[in-house]
Amino acid sequence: MQRLHLQGGFGEKGRTSVLIDDGESRVMLDAGIKVGAAPKDYHPQLACAASEIDALFITHAHEDHIGALCWLIGQGFTGPVFMTPTTRAEMNATLDQYAHVSDLARFPSSNAMIELFLPGDTLSFAKQKIKTGHTGHVAGGVWFSVESGGKRTLYCGDVVPESAVFPMTAMPECDMMLLDCSYGDDAIPASERAKQIVEWVLARPEGAVLPTPLSGRSLELLAILPGPLAIADVMYEPLKAQIADPSLLRPGAAERITARLDTAHRWHPGSPLPACPLLVHDGMGSAGPATLALEMAEQKGHPVLLSGHLPEGSPAHRMREQGRADWFRLPTHPTLPQNKLLWENSGRPRLLGHSSEAKLLNAMQQALPALVTTAVTGDSIEI
Repeated sequence: MQRLHLQGGFGEKGRTSVLIDDGESRVMLDAGIKVGAAPKDYHPQLACAASEIDALFITHAHEDHIGALCWLIGQGFTGPVFMTPTTRAEMNATLDQYAHVSDLARFPSSNAMIELFLPGDTLSFAKQKIKTGHTGHVAGGVWFSVESGGKRTLYCGDVVPESAVFPMTAMPECDMMLLDCSYGDDAIPASERAKQIVEWVLARPEGAVLPTPLSGRSLELLAILPGPLAIADVMYEPLKAQIADPSLLRPGAAERITARLDTAHRWHPGSPLPACPLLVHDGMGSAGPATLALEMAEQKGHPVLLSGHLPEGSPAHRMREQGRADWFRLPTHPTLPQNKLLWENSGRPRLLGHSSEAKLLNAMQQALPALVTTAVTGDSIEI
């Protein structure tokens, strides 16, 4: 028997977190924050005292999956934290931007007992066996298959089955699947979205600002954008680090992206916006060089293209609502046909969707009849 506690990301986007209790140990999968949320909803809703959580497993270093790490330590968590080397390398940059300042100062990530593993490794904690595999979402990102009590739960984290840059490992059959439903019933393939973005950029030879997460979508954009381009200077070294290990990328991707990076103009925040596409992080305009770049673009009427999730209240969301920025989704999560195939290949198990509001889940139910659309953060489910 396993008991799943939905601690964040169910019926909502952000603060993704699940606790799996097999009666002998409690392992927590991800510890995210919810950008723009009220203080009570910013961190995961823990199902037990943090000191009673035995271990934490992190899928990747995006804020909605790791941003609450310092807070969790402050709540009393002292167990090991499992993550890949790439996630470890990107962790502090994410925490610096999204963790509360007091948590960073009092409970730094250096206090965590970090255990490293590689995508594809099988881990064990107490009697819980945790298999891992590439997600296609970011370099070093993983899914977790947790087997204990005679049951298997598959937690996808964020996945991209058909990324042009990152590989995705086939997932096993399971009893319960926690599926990345960020895009609801969106069925438009990545190739069509990429074409839309390229056409938009080519129609604006004066340049444009493209906010993007530092990991994941930045490399996807570098792989598709034509002609000259620029990146914020502080992005160069982190992006080079993401492609340093070719085994974390699809064949040939490292060479193509290295060539783009090495010829890109490096923009320093505060200098004039370049007359070419400019990549700046983060994708919401809430942190990093994107904050200033969007302010400058807004003042000058410079084109802005958004391509990902826009939390309500974020600068990027406001600009789109006011008609001061355009938006084309570049898929870094699965479309509905991809989710259906993932579910079928995993044996058509019971199904929960994370990172999605109920209205999006309802739109998916015809294609995914096993999908429970009423589960919300705070619920517990026994399998």
